[in-house]
Order: sequence, then C-alpha cells, then structure tokens
Amino acid sequence: MREPIVRAAGLAVVVAYAGLIVWVYARQPQTLAQVTGGLASSVGAYHVDAQSFADGIRFFRRGQFMEARAAFERADPAQRDARTQFYIAYACYREGWGHFYNDRRLLARGLEAVDRAIALAPNGRLVVEDDPDLQMRSADELKAELQRGMQRDPNPLHVFRSRK
Repeated sequence: MREPIVRAAGLAVVVAYAGLIVWVYARQPQTLAQVTGGLASSVGAYHVDAQSFADGIRFFRRGQFMEARAAFERADPAQRDARTQFYIAYACYREGWGHFYNDRRLLARGLEAVDRAIALAPNGRLVVEDDPDLQMRSADELKAELQRGMQRDPNPLHVFRSRK
C-alpha cells in the first residue's frame, strides 16, 4: 500500500516540475522577482506595493519622472500590474518628450512598458479614469503618442506641439 503512494507523489512532483519548466519557457522572465511575481499572479496572490505606488504617483504629479519610474518599478517588480506599467510608460513619455528633440531611448522604454500594460489588461484595453492629472487616459492613446515621438518629424513647426 505504501508503494502506490510513493509513485503517485513522484508523479505529482514530476508533473509540477515539468509545468514550471513550460511556464518559464513561455514567459521568459528576466529576474527572480518576475519569476516569483508571475507564479504569484498565476494563483491570484500577486499585489502591487501600495506605498511605493503612492510614492510614484506623488513624484509623477510633481514632475519628478525619474523618481516616479523608480517608485513604480519598486511597486511592481514582477511587471504584472497593467496600471503600474501604464504609469511607467507615461513617466517615460513625459521625461523623454522635448520641443527640439525626443529622447528615443526613454520613449522606447515607454513603448515596452505600454505594450506590457496592454498585454496585462483585460481584453487588451486599459483606461485610467480616476486620475484627473492625466491628459491621455488610455494605453492606446499613450502608445500612439510614444510611437509618434519615435519618428523624425521633418516639419519645423513640431517645436510648437504641446506635451500631453
């Protein structure tokens, strides 16, 4: 009677390990925080650090976008929260946008973050309604603006464009 129990336990361990390997291959996490956060979100146990998120919002509203990005990244180390990724992308946009030139490196980081936000959002649609300070409320708007910023504009009047 003991042998079937040991075999069943062994089979369960092998199946769980194979599932972990398939999950890691499919998700391709880059850091240990992404691995643990991804596993936690799979079972519904992942939560954003509320204090770090609040710090990020405070920095964002004061125009301290580098500090805001750091706080948002600390709040969501596994990159599993759509709203936090949206704010990271928006902070990259705000800091990378310029009248005479755009910081393409920051805009590219913003595009990566907004793509993550869209992928994590239910049905691929993310709208942030409850923040009156935002001029762009949807991830689609933000993505379009980031893509527009990555292109070279031959029109010299682009220096009069306003940042959103």
